[in-house]
Amino acid sequence: MHQYLDLVRHVQKHGLEKKDRTGVGTKSIFGYQMRFDLGAGFPLVTTKKVHFKSIVHELLWFVKGDTNIRYLVENGVSIWNDWPFKNWLKKSKLMGDVLIQSKDREEKMLEFVERIKGDDDFARKFGDLGPVYGKQWRNFEGVDQLKLVIEDIKNNPDSRRHVVSAWNPREIPVMVTSGLPPCHTLFQFYVSEGKLSCQLYQRSADIFLGVPFNIASYALLTFMVAQICGLGVGDFVHTFGDAHLYLNHCRQVELQLKREPLPQPQLRLNPEVKEITEFVFEDFELLGYIPHAGIRAPVAV
Repeated sequence: MHQYLDLVRHVQKHGLEKKDRTGVGTKSIFGYQMRFDLGAGFPLVTTKKVHFKSIVHELLWFVKGDTNIRYLVENGVSIWNDWPFKNWLKKSKLMGDVLIQSKDREEKMLEFVERIKGDDDFARKFGDLGPVYGKQWRNFEGVDQLKLVIEDIKNNPDSRRHVVSAWNPREIPVMVTSGLPPCHTLFQFYVSEGKLSCQLYQRSADIFLGVPFNIASYALLTFMVAQICGLGVGDFVHTFGDAHLYLNHCRQVELQLKREPLPQPQLRLNPEVKEITEFVFEDFELLGYIPHAGIRAPVAV
């Protein structure tokens, strides 16, 4: 995963300090690209442990067209909790000390998650993120983009129109209210010599926390679509707009850069799955993933 570490070093060295929506501040660059040969191994960062279970469940959640975090929290995935949790605190007039006092915040988060799991009305009201990724992939103004792009890959593999967009200007204001407008905004598939490649354009990228997930998620999606379409895997190309390191991740970044990358794992999919919506968590097997220890860092919300 030298490509990822090269990005980290590049932004660390050349990034300019910028203010941002969260108030944390970043070191940022504009425009960067990485390429991963998926035939050489699954591109999961090894210089810190990345939670593969969360990546799989999040992607299955997108593919289902789901936008409510209930499925995620029921499966022990917390990566989307902060945004609806903050929205609940605001609407419940519990902001202020709860966000400052970590103990109070942890207790309130536990309460929030348990109510999402156990209370249908609460989950409907506070668990939904609005028309984010899953909605746009499966129902963009009535268009099931994911279904159509798979049909196009099968029937017209040389097309230059194998594109799925999560950026829906009409619904951006609604996404902002509940969470975030899509950071990974558009992806395109490409077929050559019996192999499927994918390029992602990401408008905004939290390099330390988010990008390792994004790389693995779209690589995983490429493997899934390739199997459904009877193709091998080619490259995953990751193109960035604003790529940034948050200023409160500096210590964690320094620690990660001191570590030597370890061998890439391999990914095995259940070959019996023939439809994109039929994949379940048990259909994915990660082989030989032996990373360095995880590195915790705060999420900028």
